[in-house]
Amino acid sequence: MRFSPRWVLFAVIAIAATALRADSDPSGAGGAPPPNDGREFHFVRLAYADAGYGRRQAWLTDWPEAETHLVGGLRRLSRIDVSEDNRYLAIRDASLFDYPLLYAVEVGYWSLDDVEAARLRDYLLRGGTLVVDDFHGTAEWASFMQSMRKVFPDRTVVEIPENDPLFHVVHDLDDRIQIPSIGVLYRGVTYEKDGFTPHWRGIYDDEGRLMVIINFNMDLGDAWEHADTPEYALQYTNLAYKYAVNYVVYAMTH
Repeated sequence: MRFSPRWVLFAVIAIAATALRADSDPSGAGGAPPPNDGREFHFVRLAYADAGYGRRQAWLTDWPEAETHLVGGLRRLSRIDVSEDNRYLAIRDASLFDYPLLYAVEVGYWSLDDVEAARLRDYLLRGGTLVVDDFHGTAEWASFMQSMRKVFPDRTVVEIPENDPLFHVVHDLDDRIQIPSIGVLYRGVTYEKDGFTPHWRGIYDDEGRLMVIINFNMDLGDAWEHADTPEYALQYTNLAYKYAVNYVVYAMTH
């Protein structure tokens, strides 16, 4: 069953994730999603097994501060009934199909097995949307694509054209400015590794709908997280919020 576009009249639901297992659950709740609180919008993060990240799980980067700030912004700037909880969900979780949009970070370190890839493919082909963020450079792109080819071995990743509705569904996003992490800004640059150029890439379904929205060589999560940090330029936070709004509304209406 495809997700109904009429949901946009009631809410905008963003993004993915419950822990893969209890020992990777930062809340100590054993990986279970919080009980339904009746809100229209829940920011949901995708939890996944990672390969060689070297510290805490890669999918936890910027958690929960990025969600806290973004949700606060959505509550202030819209009439959407936004929940204040921070949800996360594994691909194998039974409630996966309850969420029309999933958000995943540091996907240069994710590692999907065949079962997870097949389930994510089913989710996307049924009308779900995956937004990926915060990965940089040639090596991380190759790692990301190793798992993404399991999901869609027969579909091509393309640059999203400037006239795509994704960039105009709410805000007209004509500026292609690299949104950096705060760490690289302290070093006086906006790029990480050899990721000098930002890319907005995607994977479309047979009807021309974006199923996967790829923010490559960018870090929207840091822009949300550091919305109140004086050292982080306001232009990046403002732009990151606008992208988030467009992504979610697009997912609910296409």
